[in-house]
Amino acid sequence: MIEVKNLVKKYGNHTAVKNISFKVDTGKIYGFLGPNGAGKSTTMNIMTGCLAATDGNVIINGYDIYENPKEAKKCIGYLPELPPVYMDMTPEEYLYFVGKTKGVKGSELHSQIEKIMEMTGITHVSDRLIKNLSKGYRQRVGLAQALVGFPEVIILDEPMVGLDPKQIIEIRELIKSLKENHTVFLSSHILSEVSAICDYVLIIADGKLVASDTPENLSKHISGCLLDISVKGARKAVVTTLKKIKGVKNIEVVSESEDGIVRMKIHSDTDIRAEVFFALCELKMPVMELTSNNMSLEDIFLKLTDTDTEDEEDADETVDSEVNEKEYTPLFTSDVNDTKGDEE
Repeated sequence: MIEVKNLVKKYGNHTAVKNISFKVDTGKIYGFLGPNGAGKSTTMNIMTGCLAATDGNVIINGYDIYENPKEAKKCIGYLPELPPVYMDMTPEEYLYFVGKTKGVKGSELHSQIEKIMEMTGITHVSDRLIKNLSKGYRQRVGLAQALVGFPEVIILDEPMVGLDPKQIIEIRELIKSLKENHTVFLSSHILSEVSAICDYVLIIADGKLVASDTPENLSKHISGCLLDISVKGARKAVVTTLKKIKGVKNIEVVSESEDGIVRMKIHSDTDIRAEVFFALCELKMPVMELTSNNMSLEDIFLKLTDTDTEDEEDADETVDSEVNEKEYTPLFTSDVNDTKGDEE
């Protein structure tokens, strides 16, 4: 669905994005993580054609974002970090405006807007000026405009920033529901939310892609596997048995109770729960408790992004006009003079 190839973005002497490559498959939710200034927003702006790359390619549903911008952008719905809404319009007027720019007209546009307003929960505020809406509802309107035209790919830059807990839950459920008909690519600083809704995670640091995998696999690859186990048996016999299991790196005895239960932590390269269970059962040493504890997404994020980076905003101020960049066109390219759809 999306293929990013050797993407580079330079601002004068500063390289914000350093030769990034990755693929996004259909029907999944992808989380794009990184500290401030890591290159997240720059990458997403290039992916949507809103910013020119210095080098590299972005392919959306088979279309190059630079060579075939109109065809590629028909496949994209984009919500920037600051929702691109017009404050003096109502949500309904604004969505008609966006629909016209995307080439959706007549009864089809009217039907889409009604459905999208219901999906995003803004039907009851559709006739109020956007400037009078709360931040949460403005965010919903921004998300609604990304859905107009029902594009295959929805790209969301910090969709939950500034929302209260109730609003975060509502937006989270909405994003999860989009997976049924769309591929979703989102950035966020709320790591618990990314862990809760994303099938796949990409982590960027200092302009480089440093990790990409499922949240579960990231934890295993980075920290290995940590087992907490309680076994009823002689301490020496238990430790000797466990040391013979392939993959065991270290065994830490935490405690030994009077009733013969030994509590330990086992560090290993892979998940060896089955091997541990059967090895102890053969010697008739009952396993009283066995749990696997992996690093949280927050721990992984901090470990992989422990580096100082400049803010993207500061980097933007050093743009060198002589940098050879690819040509690009705005996300919306049509001229629109009215805000209501033409009835068929």
